Amino acid sequence: MGGASDERDVSLASGTQVAVALRTAGHQVVSVDTAQGIMTPEVEAALVSSGVGQLPPEAIALSTLQEEKIVELLRDPRLAPVDVFFLALHGGIGEDGTVQGILDTAGVSYTGSDQLGCSLAMDKVATKRVLREAGIPTPDWLTGSLSANEIELRLGLPVIVKAASGGSSLRLVLAHDSAELELALEESSTWADTVLYERYHTGREFTVGVVGDEAFPVGEIVPQHEIFDYECKYQAGMAQEIFPADISSGLAERLRALALEVHGALQLRDYSRVDFIVDEAGRPWCLEANALPGMTTNSLFPKGAAVAGIGFPELCDRIAKLARARSGDDST
Repeated sequence: MGGASDERDVSLASGTQVAVALRTAGHQVVSVDTAQGIMTPEVEAALVSSGVGQLPPEAIALSTLQEEKIVELLRDPRLAPVDVFFLALHGGIGEDGTVQGILDTAGVSYTGSDQLGCSLAMDKVATKRVLREAGIPTPDWLTGSLSANEIELRLGLPVIVKAASGGSSLRLVLAHDSAELELALEESSTWADTVLYERYHTGREFTVGVVGDEAFPVGEIVPQHEIFDYECKYQAGMAQEIFPADISSGLAERLRALALEVHGALQLRDYSRVDFIVDEAGRPWCLEANALPGMTTNSLFPKGAAVAGIGFPELCDRIAKLARARSGDDST
């Protein structure tokens, strides 16, 4: 958990709550911050109650590259007995496939998608290309060096401007008119990432969790802001998260089926969360897939599991056992 991305706080919240849940399910757990090392029980206990701040943290200073730190941690004798690494990393190298590649090289078992699946889900341009090829509806998009006028002519307004590798709704702007689009282009020039321009569909936002080959009941997200931004995601009272969503059984089954299609098309494994907009004509559009969705007890993914009758400790245990089964021994 942890790491040095701008989603560090979210990752620490996920990781510490997963650790508690796994212990409840009977596992022995060592908590590791990939930026700062193995946690003491005191540090972990303090993090459990600290929550996620209103604003994302600044990237923390590191004495070594993250990859080198992780390789060093894997050599720590205190981690020698570990049979499964449960990944609760969000953003950066923890979610783009880099950590997964290191763990594959080390020959250890870990939860969630492998390097390929993570890289496809993390890069929103790659995601959309795979979805389009698979016939899964996703909003039209553009990338490259484009003027505001070109973007408006081809996608219309409003338009979403976002970082291709962003998460937690960071580096995301909804431009309503030409002036706002010009400002968004200026802001996005500082992001050091591929910028994605996406057609905006007015509608209702839904999310579907997937574990193994099972899609959870659909949830609806009703944010206080116009879009489901960082503050709405992580601050109490800033969004309604309705599980199960109050929609027809036909639409619910359509979204669940699409979530499984997305999970398969992006070559994800173990678990994921897939987000949709259903426009005013009732057409679903896949926005993105999350290879490592938030895993606090209040996150969207566990809420979907709860409606399916799966408590948080059982959910974490199930994910860990899916990883353990790949090593050829699912007895622990």
